[in-house]
Amino acid sequence: MQRNHFSVQELVYFSLLIALNIVLTRMASIRIPIAGIETLRIGFGALPVIFAGYYFGAKAGGVVGALGDVVGFWINPMGAYMPHFTLTAALTGILPALLLKVFKSKDQHPLWQVMVVIGISQLVTSVLLVPYFLQMLFGIPLVTTVPAQLQTQLIQVPLYAILLRGIAKRLLVMAG
Repeated sequence: MQRNHFSVQELVYFSLLIALNIVLTRMASIRIPIAGIETLRIGFGALPVIFAGYYFGAKAGGVVGALGDVVGFWINPMGAYMPHFTLTAALTGILPALLLKVFKSKDQHPLWQVMVVIGISQLVTSVLLVPYFLQMLFGIPLVTTVPAQLQTQLIQVPLYAILLRGIAKRLLVMAG
């Protein structure tokens, strides 16, 4: 039976992950603007969101992603608020958790499975949705953003997978 609420301890973890997402996204990323609009961001801001989905489930990943985007915008706005990117941030946490259910693993998932899941979810969110929304909202051509996002994800996905498994393994040892 699935719970409909989060424990206080989980809410504290989510708060920490949201704060980490905001700091890594807004302050510890390389931002590349095109035509005065941030079109490419290289960094580890998505890692806490992906981790929330991986470790706590899809609902937690969605909450951490969406709240991280909204609170991050409120603290440090970069242009006008666009809910399209909040949806994308939520999906960044939701998709890995849902895709992991395809692999029926009793223990921790092997690295290749984590890489496939993160790769597919980042392909949907960062390589397809973000460039599409940038084109739809600001007229930035897909030919400008998609190749750069794809190159970025080819580097970030393996790093995310290695870090994610390492952190999850440490938490399981600490909890075990």
